[in-house]
Amino acid sequence: MKTMVLLSDSHGHASGVRALSRIFAENDYVVHLGDGSSDMRPFSAPNVYVMKGNCDFSFGLPEKVLNIEGVSVLCCHGHRYGVKSSLDRLVAHARELGCTVALYGHTHRAAIEEREGVLCVNPGALASFSEPSYAYLVFHNGKVVPTVVPVQP
Repeated sequence: MKTMVLLSDSHGHASGVRALSRIFAENDYVVHLGDGSSDMRPFSAPNVYVMKGNCDFSFGLPEKVLNIEGVSVLCCHGHRYGVKSSLDRLVAHARELGCTVALYGHTHRAAIEEREGVLCVNPGALASFSEPSYAYLVFHNGKVVPTVVPVQP
């Protein structure tokens, strides 16, 4: 069994990221899906993956595929796939890469939805201008259980 803390769209709300830092060490993976990627600089470690969002200019990966407990996971910000209007392009890209999970941000709205065999998970935004949230995922024997966790502002 492996666990992941998933966050996105912190937009410079570094104190919100720091508030989660105590649980980073308790998880096998920490993924930030962009827009505030520099908020993660203090938490650089081999198990920390940071994507570059449309508001990030210098730090982060465009996207990353992780293989966790027999599950292929696409990590991206989502802006390149038009996720604010539809998940179709994201799902098609994930399938093209052989991924059964697609993690994305950009919309600032938490969501868990399965489309065409791809589990799409958005942790919502950690920034203070929204209802802050992150996601917690458990991977075990080829299965994934995602949970959105609200954060008190």
